[in-house]
Amino acid sequence: MTTDGYDGGVKGRSGWLIPLGVFVVTAALSALFLLFYLAPAPTSFIEEHPAPTSRADPVTLTVGSTTFTIPANYLVFRSARQGGTLKEVALYAALPDLHGYSDWEGKTFTGNAADSPVVYMLIGEDKFHLGEAERFERIYLGYVTDPKGKPGPFALTQYTFREDSGYRGEDLFVGHLGRRMVVLRCDRPSPAVPSPSCLRDVRLPHHLSLSYRFKRTQLSRWDEIANGVENLVHGFTHK
Repeated sequence: MTTDGYDGGVKGRSGWLIPLGVFVVTAALSALFLLFYLAPAPTSFIEEHPAPTSRADPVTLTVGSTTFTIPANYLVFRSARQGGTLKEVALYAALPDLHGYSDWEGKTFTGNAADSPVVYMLIGEDKFHLGEAERFERIYLGYVTDPKGKPGPFALTQYTFREDSGYRGEDLFVGHLGRRMVVLRCDRPSPAVPSPSCLRDVRLPHHLSLSYRFKRTQLSRWDEIANGVENLVHGFTHK
C-alpha cells in the first residue's frame, strides 16, 4: 500500500498552514497594538459627572508647571480629588464669599436656577496665548454691530454681536478694574436660554488660563466676582 498520496497531502497542507498561522498571529498583535495605543480611555466613552463633597481636605495637584492646594469641596469631580498632575481642573464656589460646596446648599450647587449664586471655574493650559485686551481687539470687535459700543449697565460698555457671527445670541460687556480689562460674553435671555450665563477668560502666569462663568442675573456684581475669583485662585496657588 502506498502512502505517497497521504504524504503529499500533508506536505501540501503544511505549506499553507504555516504562513496562515503567521498572518493570524501578526494580525492579532497589530490589533492589540492599535487598541492599546489608539483606543480612547474609558473616560472618553463615559463623561465624568459632578460628584460634590462637603469635605474640605486639602488636595495638592499640578496643572502645567503650577501646583495648587485646593480644599476638596471646591473640586467638581471626584477624580481631581486624587491629586497629581492634571490637564485641567474644574472648581465651583458660591457668592458672596466664594465658599465651597456644603451639604446644606446641595440643591444650590447642583441646580441651574437663573439667579444661582454659583460661580464655575476651569483652570487649564493656555492654548491661545491671548490676553483679554488682545482677544477683544483681534477677535470680538470684528463680530459686533458697532465697534464703539454703547453705555451698558453697571458701569460696563455693551456690544451686540452680529446675527451672522458665531457669537449670535450673546452680548459683550467690557469693564475696567484699574488698568485691567474685564471682557464678558453673556447669553441673551430667551425661551431657549431661560438661565443665561456670563463667561470670562483670563490669562494666568506660567502659561495657564482661567475661565469662569456665572449667571447673568449676577452681572451687577461683575467687579466683585472678578476680584474674588482671581484672589481665590491666587490663594490656592503655591508661592
